[in-house]
Amino acid sequence: MINYSGENFSELIKEKVLVDFYANWCGPCKMLSPVLETISNDIKIIKVDIDKYNDLAREYGVMSIPCLVMFDSGKETKRNVGFLPETKLKEFIK
Repeated sequence: MINYSGENFSELIKEKVLVDFYANWCGPCKMLSPVLETISNDIKIIKVDIDKYNDLAREYGVMSIPCLVMFDSGKETKRNVGFLPETKLKEFIK
């Protein structure tokens, strides 16, 4: 997993990636983090702290967290808001 640190976001999403928009104070985000670890070998994951990068979250229409957004070739292909158990998360990334 990669913690986003302000680099060029459009470059990071050129390949198939899962972006986790989260906040450290968010309970469901904390629950989701270890579940994301279980699939981190299957797909590249970029974690974006919305408190640090609220402009980016706003640009992508993130209204609630955790918000998982799948990108492929720079385009959003899927979105899920809220916690997902491991089985559902694996279905989501297929």
